[in-house]
Amino acid sequence: MTAWIDVCAVSDIVPDTGVCALLGDEQVAVFRFGDSEVYAISNFDPCGEANVLSRGIVGSIGERKVVASPLYKQHFDLRSGECLEAPEKSVRAYPVRLTGERVEVAAN
Repeated sequence: MTAWIDVCAVSDIVPDTGVCALLGDEQVAVFRFGDSEVYAISNFDPCGEANVLSRGIVGSIGERKVVASPLYKQHFDLRSGECLEAPEKSVRAYPVRLTGERVEVAAN
């Protein structure tokens, strides 16, 4: 059974930006892409070794929706958490959904 955690209202996230949410002791970067798409990955940038991905620049590379780390600019796929430049530095991707106007992230 998946435990869904309510993290914020979708309107709390400016389109094409991210916010940080705390799930237990894990920081999660939650992104709003356009008006209604939401994604969640770990907030920890393994290249810069800091919790900063929620402050990265959101965009696309081809068909992939990504965030560029604000530190060293590696791109992380918002769907899978894969680091495009260094796949061995990929981060965890979390299931995320909209329930009405609320953003929920799976805790397990």
